[in-house]
Amino acid sequence: MKFPLYWVDAFTPKVFAGNPAGVVPLAAWPADAVMQQIAFENGLAETAFFVRTGAARLHLRWFTPELEMDLCGHATLASAFVVFTQLGQAGERIVFDSLSGPLTVTRRGALFELDFPSRPAAPLAPAQIPPPLRPGLGGPAPQWIGKARDYLCVYATADEVRALRPDFSLLNQIDVIGIIATAPGDGGVDFVSRFFCPNCAVPEDPVTGSAHCTLIPHWAERLGKTTLHARQISARGGELFCELAGDRVKIAGHAVLYLRGEIEL
Repeated sequence: MKFPLYWVDAFTPKVFAGNPAGVVPLAAWPADAVMQQIAFENGLAETAFFVRTGAARLHLRWFTPELEMDLCGHATLASAFVVFTQLGQAGERIVFDSLSGPLTVTRRGALFELDFPSRPAAPLAPAQIPPPLRPGLGGPAPQWIGKARDYLCVYATADEVRALRPDFSLLNQIDVIGIIATAPGDGGVDFVSRFFCPNCAVPEDPVTGSAHCTLIPHWAERLGKTTLHARQISARGGELFCELAGDRVKIAGHAVLYLRGEIEL
């Protein structure tokens, strides 16, 4: 079997930044075990696989090196980039069917805008916070902790988030997909974030679109605005242009091709 492979850096206009994703267009689905092995071999935070089901509709799935995910922002953006720029997609809008329902992606010039579900975090009482969470983040105590799919830990300043040095021997005791650390922005953005992944082959995700399903409603309410500019302050870094739209969020970013190749099995 041979499959095309694209390696795309998402949420950045330049290579060696943003979040790298593997993208594998398929004519038909192979066995799940094959896709999981490809994702493991790639060693990226996510590898996306899609099968076309219509002129502007595709079925999309995401795999980490260890498991299939329910939602992934950067690999969706990377997949849309491939569909439009490498596969010659006509028009400006496509729909990906996924485990999180239909996800529309609209091309807006150099940006690709994702339409994702909003996932606000509910505040947690002290007894609901896992004991390893605060010390495991390796910094001052968050001002506020809530939870949606992921834990949301809100800090006073962007510098506090930058200075976090997580202790994964503690965070790996927590049964959760991700832990978001966030604070008001500096340097011309509304908010910043980092995203930690307990028990994962990629302990800190460089830029996490799905985390912004929780970050956008939080900061929209706190800042009293629905259009937001965000930066994920990982080592690679990434930039996101965000909007709260009722029970949906719009997440836009750039993408750039790093590698084009072929998988042989």
